Amino acid sequence: MPESFLDKQVKWSRKHLLGLQELEKEEIEYILELARAFKEISTRPIKKVPALRGKTVVLLFFEPSTRTKMSFELAAKRLSADTVSFAVSTSSVQKGENLKDTARNIEAMSVDIIVIRHSASGAPHYLSRCVSAGVINAGDGIHEHPTQALLDMFTILENKGRIEGLKVGIVGDITHSRVARSNIYGLKKLGAEVILCGPSTMLLPEFQNLGAEICYDLKEVLAEVDVLNVLRIQRERINENLLPSIAEYREFFGIDRKKLLKYARPGLLILHPGPVNRGIELSTDVLDSGLEEKGICTLVLSQVTNGLAVRMAVLYLIAGAGGKIEDSN
Repeated sequence: MPESFLDKQVKWSRKHLLGLQELEKEEIEYILELARAFKEISTRPIKKVPALRGKTVVLLFFEPSTRTKMSFELAAKRLSADTVSFAVSTSSVQKGENLKDTARNIEAMSVDIIVIRHSASGAPHYLSRCVSAGVINAGDGIHEHPTQALLDMFTILENKGRIEGLKVGIVGDITHSRVARSNIYGLKKLGAEVILCGPSTMLLPEFQNLGAEICYDLKEVLAEVDVLNVLRIQRERINENLLPSIAEYREFFGIDRKKLLKYARPGLLILHPGPVNRGIELSTDVLDSGLEEKGICTLVLSQVTNGLAVRMAVLYLIAGAGGKIEDSN
């Protein structure tokens, strides 16, 4: 993207960020370019700007989260917004209160943005129809996780200088992955080729309808792709008879030095949304240091850093701040 992209008149009129499926290419590019501007703020001695001063952001997380929740909270605080963290375990949800009533009671306290993570696919969309506050999807069921995909694309762009024309592999449990779906939508709109890889029990042929290629052989994928996004394996899938064993998954789909040396293209970028199951999806040596002899980099920590910048950009847009990103007073 050109240096002057932010100078273009990109009209942002969306009140919510519910997924990347609904965004236009130009809107995704605008978020990524805005994130680049916000990333600089975290390098300052005073890591704060008053862009969202007076705004209140509620973190409504019905599922466990470390990176995403902390990233949104810190992003809001660096924009000078007030934050309220909703604890499901001590809330009225435990007494039977439904999502609509919970959200409307929260909104009655004059909040501006609700960031929601929920196990039900479509929960943020439902919520957006119930409240007047802006809604940001922080992961809903197996549907989408838009800010994770945005930070993944930002990391690729930062390291490769482009997305268009790249081949990006996504490996793991594709069927149950909201990260995979959001990445497919976003990457395809920005001109990348997407190759999906995983056990046949975790990768439905229907994903071809989203414009992605399917391959069940990791060796073939490693030989083709410029970027590999490795998904976390959920151990409960073994109990669902989708995996014979963790050991078998590691043998065929785990990433280690031996496979990378033998099959991977030089300069491969390795991403992972976290948390990583060390020794299963990624071997410890690859996770910690990549593979210098082939210029292969593992960028998990860079993703965490970039997630903060991306979420600052998203909060800024959804809050309707507009205008110039001002310095701290």
